[in-house]
Amino acid sequence: MEEKVILVNEQDEPIGLMPKMEAHEKGVLHRAFSVFVLNEANEIMLQQRAAQKYHSPLLWTNTTCSHQREGETNIQAGTRRLREEMGFTTELKELFSFIYKAPFDNGLTEHELDHVMIGYYNEEPAINREEAESWKWMGIDAVKDDMQQHPEQYTVWFRIIFDEFYHYLEEHKAP
Repeated sequence: MEEKVILVNEQDEPIGLMPKMEAHEKGVLHRAFSVFVLNEANEIMLQQRAAQKYHSPLLWTNTTCSHQREGETNIQAGTRRLREEMGFTTELKELFSFIYKAPFDNGLTEHELDHVMIGYYNEEPAINREEAESWKWMGIDAVKDDMQQHPEQYTVWFRIIFDEFYHYLEEHKAP
């Protein structure tokens, strides 16, 4: 059975459920989340998406991202996907949310109200190869520089979040 996403209005109020693929085909606004994990050196754990992903395969992105399930809080959803994709959990804190819309070459469109969360971790992940091809630690300035030189190597939502909101990451350095 295909996973469903939570359709929302611009105030993040749920207005229904829709199969994930249908929501991306129609470009309907739905709830999502993006998790950024930083280490004590203030580096971001980046994930390279698996080759078989239905969009943005092999592109670099934030530590994990996905969609909340009905009845799940943002923190519960972020914790679940961090464990499923990267093989660990850590305490998460929600920073902010924003809406973006991005069409893909394959005809799908991401139109998400994205809740951005942060957590801290210093170990190596045990990545799920069905979800992630690879991972690396990268400093905020290094990401900024690399993204300017090679924007095509990063997911659309990661570029948007990073360009607009990287100061949040700088303000939330590891304790």
